[in-house]
Amino acid sequence: MMMSDDDFLNFPVWFSGCTIIIVVTVIAIAKSKKPLKTLLTEARYELLYNYVGSKGMLQDFMMRGSNKIELPVKSGTTALITGGTRGIGLEVIRMLLKCDINVIIGCRNLQQGELLIANFRKEGIKTGNVDLFNLDISVLDSVRTFSKKVTEKYSEIHYLINNAGIMFGPYIETRDGYESQFSTNYLGHFLLTYLLLPLLEASGKKEEKSRIVNVTSCAHVVGDINFEDINYRNNYIAGAAYAQSKMAQVLFTKYLDGIFKSDGLPIQSHCVHPGIVNTDLFNNSYIKKLAPAIPALLFKTPEKGAIPIVYACLSPKLEDKGGTYIHNCQIFEPSSSTNSEDLQKKLFDFTNKLLGISDFTGKSEKLPKVISK
Repeated sequence: MMMSDDDFLNFPVWFSGCTIIIVVTVIAIAKSKKPLKTLLTEARYELLYNYVGSKGMLQDFMMRGSNKIELPVKSGTTALITGGTRGIGLEVIRMLLKCDINVIIGCRNLQQGELLIANFRKEGIKTGNVDLFNLDISVLDSVRTFSKKVTEKYSEIHYLINNAGIMFGPYIETRDGYESQFSTNYLGHFLLTYLLLPLLEASGKKEEKSRIVNVTSCAHVVGDINFEDINYRNNYIAGAAYAQSKMAQVLFTKYLDGIFKSDGLPIQSHCVHPGIVNTDLFNNSYIKKLAPAIPALLFKTPEKGAIPIVYACLSPKLEDKGGTYIHNCQIFEPSSSTNSEDLQKKLFDFTNKLLGISDFTGKSEKLPKVISK
């Protein structure tokens, strides 16, 4: 990709910012009082994250011209989004409403959601309806209750946006006994997708399939699935657990789309890296704590981060191109390890066993190989 004259003029700003990020991270690690083994592993992940993050920021900068979408009128369609009352999700909802899409929001803070709706209306957005339901995506019973309420009220969902997520927090296990990042970012959304499949199938058509959009991250490239210790209880590194959850999302997206194709279901799945976005997710990161001005200077705004998510939902260019990883509104190649059919199947089977699911689609017991895009 060629740089324009403006790119060259702005490149020193980007490069200086990335240098500051690395220096700040090194200083923070040096001051840590953690055990040496943990410290060394954490340092390794921090260096990997600095490399991946810096590369991601450069890609966002270079690809900013492609990160755009026209908002079509989609009256009569319904989208469901998890989270969404702040950050990227808030901007996704704003765009969907402008398309006259009815939006179901699953969130923990209903009062905040009601305030959000009121603010949209004050802005002059009159199209689309919003329905709020309580959901803690990290708690499996909450996911089941939420899904039951949605299916009792709605017969179709055209777009399922698995957006809610956490990043880099301390070690916490959910009430179901799973590490919080694994449960929030991946496991809860896996169960939600399974429970809402009948509504997605009902809305999909051969010429215009319903869509599942998993909001992932470029952090998946440093991830690994720790099947022997999925919770990272033995040596918890927040960065490792987060990367695992994001890699799991990509593997799930690819494998699930293969099942849809094999079973002839009018659904397609995509995963989206929204970019390096200045949101509350970075509150537990070294860079946000020690150099809070850097994210505001170099990271994408939430609005820019929302664009590729909406693109994955609505773009006709993606019809029949499921199983893909979207970055700045372009089909992008994820890490090579996510293309492993054996790993995709192993994780899918592993997760079904955790959740007690015997037949994910209800169509057949066979688990097909992924169909290449």
